[in-house]
Amino acid sequence: MDSIDTREWLLTNGLGGFASGTVCDAHTRTYHGWLIAALEPPGQRTLLLSRIDATLEVSGQSFELGTNIWVSGTIAPLGYKRLHSFQTNPTPHWVWSHPDWQFSREILLPHGLSSLTEDTTPHCCNRVLIRYRYDGQEAAVLKLRPLIGDRNFHAQQHADPDLQFSQVIEPQRIHLQAMRRDWIGTLWQLAWTQGEYHPDAVWYWSYRYPEETQRGLGDQEDLFSPGYLTVRLQPGESVTLEGRVEPPAAIHYPLPDRHSFDHALQLEQQRLSDRLTPALEQFALKHPHKPEKMAMLRQLLQAGDQFITYRASINGPTVIAGYHWFNDWGRDTLIALPGLALTTQQFSLAKGLLETFGKYCQDGLIPNTFPDAGSDPAYNSLDAVLWWIETLGLYLEATQDWDFLQEQYPIVRRIYKSFMAGTSYHIRIDAFDGLVTWEFPGVALTWMDALVDGQPVTPRQGKPIEINALWYSALCWAQQWAERLQQMSQDEDEILKLGNQARRYAQQAEQVKASLQKFWNAEYSYFYDRIEPNDCPDGSIRPNAVIALSLYHCGFSTQQAQQGLQIARDRLLTPYGLRSLDPFHPAYIGRYAGNSRHRDRAYHQGTVWSWLIGPFIRAWKRFYPADPLPWRSDRLLDHLQHQVGLGTISEIFDGDFPHTAQGAIAQAWSVAELIRHWNDI
Repeated sequence: MDSIDTREWLLTNGLGGFASGTVCDAHTRTYHGWLIAALEPPGQRTLLLSRIDATLEVSGQSFELGTNIWVSGTIAPLGYKRLHSFQTNPTPHWVWSHPDWQFSREILLPHGLSSLTEDTTPHCCNRVLIRYRYDGQEAAVLKLRPLIGDRNFHAQQHADPDLQFSQVIEPQRIHLQAMRRDWIGTLWQLAWTQGEYHPDAVWYWSYRYPEETQRGLGDQEDLFSPGYLTVRLQPGESVTLEGRVEPPAAIHYPLPDRHSFDHALQLEQQRLSDRLTPALEQFALKHPHKPEKMAMLRQLLQAGDQFITYRASINGPTVIAGYHWFNDWGRDTLIALPGLALTTQQFSLAKGLLETFGKYCQDGLIPNTFPDAGSDPAYNSLDAVLWWIETLGLYLEATQDWDFLQEQYPIVRRIYKSFMAGTSYHIRIDAFDGLVTWEFPGVALTWMDALVDGQPVTPRQGKPIEINALWYSALCWAQQWAERLQQMSQDEDEILKLGNQARRYAQQAEQVKASLQKFWNAEYSYFYDRIEPNDCPDGSIRPNAVIALSLYHCGFSTQQAQQGLQIARDRLLTPYGLRSLDPFHPAYIGRYAGNSRHRDRAYHQGTVWSWLIGPFIRAWKRFYPADPLPWRSDRLLDHLQHQVGLGTISEIFDGDFPHTAQGAIAQAWSVAELIRHWNDI
């Protein structure tokens, strides 16, 4: 290679922990590392093992196989120039070559959730396995130098006399722990199958992360090396290392052996097979002669699995919104749930997620962020609770699980009453037109939620179109559910009560449907994005109208929808999703670049969001059932296979051509919507 290949790979462990880096092996982000452990799943993510630099000595010659980028701008060593191949399946695998030898490395992040303890709380284990193999004509000596830290995954580590790393050396294993005068870090261990360990405790200063430079964030780091391992390898031999957060005292793990990597890989492949097979079999029945598309679907399903994690504070499942830096968010989880759990027939997962959100409903709102241990959930979203109702409806339609409806219906009632009475952020129902409105300074409660200097970049106070479309759909669902429960009930008083509720929902739904006409902008044959608190309509052409047209119950006419979709097709649609704002709007920003202020200003002002291709497909298929979809998936699928985060879908893309991928390299709802519509593309 004449230039380093900075496409990225990602492994996750079902706890929120991950490993990630680049094809060329250089770390270009603060978030790159081989063991980033979720110490309080999925939170408290901590970088422990950044990387291991490898040097191979053959016939008296020394070959440094690593690639590092330094603050000076130097790239050294130049191990990437000896890279022969790289693949991600079944796990990241590099091969370096020379006319006289070949050397490979594989990295595996085993799923971290197990039931090794007798109590009901699952045991969580953050660990990584690295296997090296040498093939050549004569014996070689491999020198492995681990580079470590103990820092929050958002931050960088810097050498400091007060920062020390202790190490306790045992045969084939060292125990490591960072410490300061007033702080003790995470205890973890690094073990190996063979070799001789040499402690020497040295700092490596001034690594640079160019991706962070471009983002205007901290981009320099110092890493500590406790020592190095030398291994004499005969041709065909391998050595396996394991990094692991120290287990509880009651649990004892053996040292890794030559079978450890293969055994862990077999378990992971079996876990994935159990989870992915129903969706793959369903696709194969419909498309028996499309093996290439089947292979891509498997890749996409594996990408979707990476977001599903365990949250210790609720002892249940959650969904990481994106990697590398996002946590689990309510809105993102609920929008992604149909693709990640319903399309894949993981109904117990869907039920668990919906049940958890229902438990945390408070004052008619659903948390947008779950609590970590000892903290409170954040109820800073208006649409999350409405997405909960919409997704509950999709789950019930898919499963006919009416017992679950009986359990959740009281929560639906509480939500309804809270909206009618008024709740946080002055969220309420306008008594005149029945629409949802809200008004609160300095907050952003819809998905267009970027703030700069404490003010929303995309103001959406008042009556946003997708919020009220969700409210209409929620009333329709509630009417259906009240009627269903009425049919199931044997209690005359309950039957009467449910009948009255159903009629009330139906009457309100009709009122809201009529009031939704306020959003129709006949001059532009499109929809107003919101009605401001002073009743002025906002004529910005945004994709929120497409979301409104894509819901299970839609309150707009076919003619309006068709005209609106034509405008969305012409102004917003790109090969990677929908723009967040019409390019002809004076506030449009076509490039998502620069420091955090510049990026936040562009976030919903023209940036393309790939998850929005899902609502566009649903709306188009509903209102143009006989017409072909005016969008080809080839560019997005090429991105999935060959660009940026290999095997996954980026969060956003530039609004301007060539629509460069930006933001997080892997986003849950981006992947989920493609899974949901795999049979449509």
